[in-house]
Amino acid sequence: MSDDTPAHLSDPAPEPRPVPAPPEADESYSVLAALKSPRRLRTEVLAGLVVALALIPEAISFSILAGVDPRLGLFASFTMAVTIAFVGGRPAMISAATGAIALVIAPVVRDHGIDYFIATVILAGVLQVLFGVLGVAKLMRFIPRMVMVGFVNALAILIFMAQLEHLIGVPWAVYPLVTVGVAIIVLLPRWSKVVPAPLVAIVAITGAVVLAAINVPTVGDQGELPESLPELFFPDVPLTLETLQIIAPYAVAMALVGILESLMTAKLVDDITDTHSNKTRETWGQGVANIVTGFFGGMGGCAMIGQTMINVKASGARTRISTFLAGVFLLIMVVALGDIVAIIPMAALVAVMIMVSVATFDWHSIKPNTLKRLPKTEIVVMVATVVVTVWSHNLAYGVLAGVVIAVIGVAHRVAHFTTVTRLDASDSEDPADTAVYSVTGELFFASSNDLYYQFDYTGDPTNIIIDVSEAHIWDASSVAALDAITTKYEARGKNVRIVGMNEDSARRHELLAGHLGGDH
Repeated sequence: MSDDTPAHLSDPAPEPRPVPAPPEADESYSVLAALKSPRRLRTEVLAGLVVALALIPEAISFSILAGVDPRLGLFASFTMAVTIAFVGGRPAMISAATGAIALVIAPVVRDHGIDYFIATVILAGVLQVLFGVLGVAKLMRFIPRMVMVGFVNALAILIFMAQLEHLIGVPWAVYPLVTVGVAIIVLLPRWSKVVPAPLVAIVAITGAVVLAAINVPTVGDQGELPESLPELFFPDVPLTLETLQIIAPYAVAMALVGILESLMTAKLVDDITDTHSNKTRETWGQGVANIVTGFFGGMGGCAMIGQTMINVKASGARTRISTFLAGVFLLIMVVALGDIVAIIPMAALVAVMIMVSVATFDWHSIKPNTLKRLPKTEIVVMVATVVVTVWSHNLAYGVLAGVVIAVIGVAHRVAHFTTVTRLDASDSEDPADTAVYSVTGELFFASSNDLYYQFDYTGDPTNIIIDVSEAHIWDASSVAALDAITTKYEARGKNVRIVGMNEDSARRHELLAGHLGGDH
């Protein structure tokens, strides 16, 4: 507990809370343990392969969204995954090129060209490292649970919506192929989990399409695959204040959106795997990955919820091996096996992503029994997070909206817990000439305004005692309200004495009283 904790809350001293062990402390998450176990290693390798296949069309799509060559998205997915496998704080989480990042920095390449675009990615990485060192990850504790639930549900909806473009205006054969893929993913695990069901679905559907010569959209139709390895790239931009003014706003936005998505995804994986991850390390790790990605000519990125769910939930991966291999396999497939990867039907990958969206959605949160039990404000927070995220396609906006509504709701409820009661003054030295008020609750900006109107300034006797032993003063607004109460009584020739402050409240009151203006 902090030094400000009242004595009655700290005695007797509680047992020290154990610090949760990092995932690597559990053998299920240990790279060495996985390397020693053929069964675990197979799971990690196959998971990495499935994720790599799912990354390819998404990386191409996000490159197009950002207005850059598809190779920038594919190279970014490779460098992000491989780098974060070593420096990230959440084992088995997948980082690559993402739609949110593409949306944030697309205007840079449109207005200023590719060199400024890459410079923005690098600066965003530097900022993420700085934010990590400054402990920005600790702010995650202020994100309410229903915002998390809304975040997860919104992601599930966005993942599903992203598949609609591959289901509308396409040959009729796409629909039975998607149906077969979904059936394989749902039914196969009931018989065997030796090979990830998504991988079986991709191989089976690809084989059927090739053998039957079915004409359906393929990965190759999404964009040109690279034919060479990524090379070091140094953006040709002048190192001037003008350049910084151009790229800094986009870099800050990219850094914050990337951190938010990554930490929220890490928290989701923590909940699924019942382990604790290092959010501070994940924050600066994302920065390092973006710096590396920028210097290899990639478009940058952050954690990917869909691919992470494929890796962790659908494929059962638990270590950094799967993350590393996802990047390696992706590079091998697009460079060395590009002709083979190009013939994979989009229907197979759509089936995988549809099941990912279904598995990601928190169905329990919308059950009638759950909704009946939840306070209305909690439901509003969840719905607002979903609606704003889906409407804007920006997770940062949705989470911000949810947090703001949650804070307003809490402030409103807590403000009404503050009460002022007039007590019997018989114990005072001059009962006939003394009024005693007891203030109970939390005094802060939302409750201090009501506090001012709870006193009878005209009808009270000469001496006023305000007992705040059952209250706590949290901010300057409360001190200003007490000053205003005192000033109003004194204007009528009456004396006010405030008693019962705890140590923290007294320190705050002593520091601010008389310096904030007492007029109300």
